[in-house]
Amino acid sequence: MPGTPEATPAAPTPAVPAPAAPATPATGEPTDVIDCADEPIRIPGSVQPHGVLLAVDPATFRVAMASASSAEHLGLAAEDVLGCELTEVLGAEAVPTLPLAEDALDPRTVTLTLADGTRRQADLLVHEADGLLVVEVEPLRSSGPSRALRVRPALRALQRAGTPEDLTRDLARQVRDLTGFDRVMVYRFDDQWNGEVVAEEVRAGLATFAGLHFPASDIPAQARELYARQWMRSIPDARYTPSPLVPPFRPDDGAPLDLAGSALRSVSPVHLEYLANMGVRASMSVSLLVHGRLWGLVACHHESGPHFPDAATRGAAEFLGRTASLLLQGMADAATNVDTLAVAAASGELVRELGARVHDPLGVLADGDRMLDLIEGATGAVARINGETVLVGRTPSRAEVERLHGLLWTPGTAVVASATVGRDLRAEVSDDVVATASGVLGVRLAAGGGRDFLAWLRPEVLREVHWAGDPGTKGYAATPEGLRLTPRASFADWVEQVRGTSEPWTPAQVAAVTRLGQDVDELLVRQRSEQERVTAALRRIVLTERPQLPAGYELTQVFEPSGTDALGGDWYDVTALPDGRVVLMVGDVAGHGIAVAAITAQIRHALRAYLVDDGGAAAALGRISSLISTLLPGELATVVAAEVCPTTNEVLVSRAGHLPALVVRADGAHFVAGADGPALGLDLGPAGTFTSASVHLEPGDCLVLYTDGLVEERGAQMSTSLERFRARAAEVGPDREALGRALRAAGPTTSDDVTLVVLQRSTRDARVTAVDDGVLRAP
Repeated sequence: MPGTPEATPAAPTPAVPAPAAPATPATGEPTDVIDCADEPIRIPGSVQPHGVLLAVDPATFRVAMASASSAEHLGLAAEDVLGCELTEVLGAEAVPTLPLAEDALDPRTVTLTLADGTRRQADLLVHEADGLLVVEVEPLRSSGPSRALRVRPALRALQRAGTPEDLTRDLARQVRDLTGFDRVMVYRFDDQWNGEVVAEEVRAGLATFAGLHFPASDIPAQARELYARQWMRSIPDARYTPSPLVPPFRPDDGAPLDLAGSALRSVSPVHLEYLANMGVRASMSVSLLVHGRLWGLVACHHESGPHFPDAATRGAAEFLGRTASLLLQGMADAATNVDTLAVAAASGELVRELGARVHDPLGVLADGDRMLDLIEGATGAVARINGETVLVGRTPSRAEVERLHGLLWTPGTAVVASATVGRDLRAEVSDDVVATASGVLGVRLAAGGGRDFLAWLRPEVLREVHWAGDPGTKGYAATPEGLRLTPRASFADWVEQVRGTSEPWTPAQVAAVTRLGQDVDELLVRQRSEQERVTAALRRIVLTERPQLPAGYELTQVFEPSGTDALGGDWYDVTALPDGRVVLMVGDVAGHGIAVAAITAQIRHALRAYLVDDGGAAAALGRISSLISTLLPGELATVVAAEVCPTTNEVLVSRAGHLPALVVRADGAHFVAGADGPALGLDLGPAGTFTSASVHLEPGDCLVLYTDGLVEERGAQMSTSLERFRARAAEVGPDREALGRALRAAGPTTSDDVTLVVLQRSTRDARVTAVDDGVLRAP
């Protein structure tokens, strides 16, 4: 920042030739340099000499510490002041009027009575620090009228400003008129704490700093913290010799006195060098805060010599700064409210449409420019819901979008708002990302388990930034403590081409996206709750919950819907025929979801009716295939059926495009050959006939019916997968429970439904167990 009283910049042109120092291998820069950001600016142990600091015990009003400048201003050496009552030092008339408050906005002008009887006017400022009353005495230098009388018309001028630009311009003008500085600038911080001179009033003949930027290192974090706490700082003469405190440490505990609230506090010698390099002889600054955060500063420079505005004038300037802060805050809030209303209207319309089409949220979001219309300036958008992604407008590739999602949404991150994606990620990004997604505003959707999100994108905006000197230049100076960075000597216009930055996102836009994420989450939760209720009802229709088995047979079932849908196209059934036979069926309808489940239920119940009517699976399959091709054109299904005769223990197997049944015996396992037929729904005329094959089950033998989700492997031949399945069954042997566990565990990782039914002939009473999600459970 240009010459503010607390700036302790890391700058750049060597003041003196620097001796050799250890350097980092990568950069060649010294590694043992004193960092200006680590300077103890709160406890310098000295004050500026144009006034006197007295630290007083509040219980006794005796002086515990004094600055050496007391000799010049009070006629008593600091050592002689120690232990004296304050009335002995300042006079009885001054002490009762001490402004015993922390707020230095209201300094008091008092009459001092010095030790030699001399009387003089002075400003007193008082605050508390480390359990002591810190009394600061500034002798008045002029008996004329204070410039502070001009504050009323200045205040009216600020109140007339209609925009932030008007306000900052008027603020610079009024503060200069009030204080008499050669130059007054209004300096605004960005989100990286770099600053820009947004308004300036300057004496004729001086160069302008308007529009120049200053790097964040000019005002380290600890200095910004003090600016946020203390509104006013002043250096009337930047060539002063510091006046040390006597004693240098507090008598009670030996610690240095905290001077953070002191108006006279001495400033960093690095900053004084910085001012000298700028040609500034005196400076003053007033903080500007919006919602408690440091928005900027009013920076005042005097180049024609020392400049001593009195405490009342400084207080008036501070009052203008506080007033301007409130006005800036009001303007920001008003702009945010307008933005919020506009965004809320668009967001509300989008949420209403999502509510009306709750089963197709991606279709709503991808419809036209709905997402882009929500956030002004967004040129691309991404929506991922239930693991499916749509891209809208100008976006990076899907692969780049996935990479950005993984990098930006780290664990615990709900909302991302970045206008500098490449810099924030600290990772290489492609030209495609820079061109389309230098800015990302997005929200994680909790309903998707953290994997789903909504995001808006902005492209790179090429900018020219004019810096006051090259911010990257560094220089070093030797000090008794070691090398330290020195402030740059040149503040000439230095132009930088800035890339990888988009237009920033407004608080209203961030809030709107956050709220939209919550609304979409609520809609998805409602949708899934509704779908789960429907799913539960349809599963009761599609699946046989309590199959009827003849004596001497046992059944194990495994049913797992796909990972993306609670209800899929797989089904199984056990139907008892009037003659005592029982028909086991396993089927698969292409697809997933409620619509497919409804078709599955129709096929299952029609097959049961045809089985009872025709008395055999092959004939029933022929009738249902004709029904599907007529009433459900385009739908396909596969089925394998096993008719079990409990008196002969013969099993008649029929197939309609399904995988073959598997018989597991003590001596091995083999597929049932001879049963064949096309998938249901294919109208093949006479060629569309179904043949059956018979197999006899001895005690202990198992018959396995299953769907392709248990055997189909990506990139593998089905014959190879089937042989692996058969070999694993033969290895396990004829044990229905063990087969249920082993065959499911050995199956591929798949997103398809998985259904497995194992029928075993036994001499025990019939019972059914189920393996649900891989866990064996007895009824």
